[in-house]
Amino acid sequence: MTVAVLVLLGPSAPVGSLVARPLPDGAAEGVVPNRVMTWNICNPCDVGNVDRAADIATYAPQVIGLQEACVRDVEQIRAYLAGLYGLVYHVEYGTVLRKRSRCGGTPWNPGAFGQAILSASPMTDRVSVEYPDGGSEDRGYLAVTTVVGGHTVRVFNTHLAHRRQQPVRARQTEELAAAVARHDRAIVLGDFNAVPDAAELAPLWALAPGSDPECRPSPTAACEPTTDWSSRFDYVFLRGLGSVGQHVHPTVYSDHHLLHTDVVPARGA
Repeated sequence: MTVAVLVLLGPSAPVGSLVARPLPDGAAEGVVPNRVMTWNICNPCDVGNVDRAADIATYAPQVIGLQEACVRDVEQIRAYLAGLYGLVYHVEYGTVLRKRSRCGGTPWNPGAFGQAILSASPMTDRVSVEYPDGGSEDRGYLAVTTVVGGHTVRVFNTHLAHRRQQPVRARQTEELAAAVARHDRAIVLGDFNAVPDAAELAPLWALAPGSDPECRPSPTAACEPTTDWSSRFDYVFLRGLGSVGQHVHPTVYSDHHLLHTDVVPARGA
């Protein structure tokens, strides 16, 4: 198994990190076919990818949307998930910039940074869009078609402009919502850098209710925070689908928490 992981990771992989972290009681025994997750994994951060993989393996979603994702990190996470936990994922990338300060690399070959989608089922019809105005840093969305809970679904993964750039986020959300509206069944994952009642999220709320029935676009709604600074910035929006539960899991391996939900067909569908 170690040899297989080393082949996937390449010669620069640290051999000492190839030890599987024991998963807690109640961890998923395999991929949960109707579970989706969103997680801003934080880059640059001094975090081991073997630990990120263990956090993901604990909940083993069918589909995972990662933000602030460096390609080399995602490749290592995938290899650890496969080699240490037996969880095999396909991957698609939505790179929006190449930046050494974000992802390492060399001045002439900096690491690729943006979104990534992992899926236990194959993905098709990949579309990667960079927003015309990213704000203070390039931003965009990635979309694929894959299978969740036995149904074909369009999955979007995005990271909107920094939290103090509301007008930019509003334009980004309008573009994203227009793309989502073309599909009867869609899942929208991401770090939106906005609280639930922020005006710029209104187009998405109108199209695709959130996965948490207690969290709505109201200043009095009971929205569990998803960041270390006690804000709700991360969401799973569902169009043509329902949810049977949402969970937020704090982690020491990012400044954002893992958020996952189990989806079901919409009532009457």
